Amino acid sequence: MAAGEIFNLDMVSLKLSNSPSSECVLLHVFLSAVSVATVCGNLLVLISIVYFRQLHTPTNFLIFSLAVSDLLVGLILFPLCTKSLFNFCSQSMNVFCKVRLSFDLTLSTASVLNLCCISIDRYYAVCQPLTYRMKINTNVVVIMIVLTWCTAVFMTIVFFIEKNNSGECQENCSFGGGLSNPLGPVFSFYLPMVTMVCIYLKILMVAQKQARSIQNTHSQSTTSGTAAAKKVEGKATRTLAIVMGAYVGCWAPVFLCLQIKVFSSVSLQVATLEILGWIGLFNSLLNPFIYAFFYSWFRSAFRLILTGKIFQSDFSNSKLI
Repeated sequence: MAAGEIFNLDMVSLKLSNSPSSECVLLHVFLSAVSVATVCGNLLVLISIVYFRQLHTPTNFLIFSLAVSDLLVGLILFPLCTKSLFNFCSQSMNVFCKVRLSFDLTLSTASVLNLCCISIDRYYAVCQPLTYRMKINTNVVVIMIVLTWCTAVFMTIVFFIEKNNSGECQENCSFGGGLSNPLGPVFSFYLPMVTMVCIYLKILMVAQKQARSIQNTHSQSTTSGTAAAKKVEGKATRTLAIVMGAYVGCWAPVFLCLQIKVFSSVSLQVATLEILGWIGLFNSLLNPFIYAFFYSWFRSAFRLILTGKIFQSDFSNSKLI
């Protein structure tokens, strides 16, 4: 890093840490609120799956794994990111940098890979419903979850080994520091994104085919068949739009900027990467709504938990509607 860049970075760090302005206070309050909401939302999902026996299914075990990674994002990663914003990394903070980057890489990768596993589960459920229970069972899901977390940890270890072997010094604690290697974004974003896009497009095609089948089945009642077909196709389209829109919308900006930084001479401000990194982490807040709140049985479970009824009587065997 050039002397001028070091001076500018130090000036920014000094200004942020020594100027407790109203903007800084509001930013802290906002990020703290997002962190609490992320923890609470994912904690509701975890309690629901553990407590209610009806939710003990392979699909929900994948959602459980996703909720664990997103819960840790809100509980650990958001506070670490907030701290690093107002106190950029220096030599005395080398340990803090490594801790932050370790959680950054592991949890972000685990969250994305969990989303891929859920998309695979949905593919077999929609496209191959007759063989779904044979191909996606508890044992298979456990293997998927173990591979997901092992892959996330492995990628983090490889990153630090590569950094140590190259003798590079981590310049700052910015989000992009953990994905400076061109291969990092490929495995952490682009490959999972392409996989999910292909899977969900296939699901959409099957949904459209089912819609046409419904319309043909109700050929004697054209109005009824058309309405049912549009309902099936519309629901599938909305769900796909929400899933892919949230994922791509949250993560694409930071990874595109990282690619610009790696393959061009354009310099990006540390604060810019941090803000874009937070936008990506917001996906952990949205996931409980997308993968849980949209299901009626989860909403019933949440109502029983939030109203405290599960502490008054045994509802573990209740039929959730």
